[in-house]
Amino acid sequence: MLSNVGNLDRIIRFLLAAIFLYSGLSLYSGTALGIGLDVASVLLIISGLMGFCGIYRLLGINTCKPQN
Repeated sequence: MLSNVGNLDRIIRFLLAAIFLYSGLSLYSGTALGIGLDVASVLLIISGLMGFCGIYRLLGINTCKPQN
């Protein structure tokens, strides 16, 4: 699997995941919105760790630096 998520994009994903996870577990705990935020945070963490985003692939986006 080719990487299509660059370093800055990964950092942004981890920051958003932390915000979503905090909101889902504390502010909206026990609601459908809280569960949705928790699921979104897990997906962001996984895509940040793997360096691959399926939506980016469908849209033809690649935020990685070109390899020489």
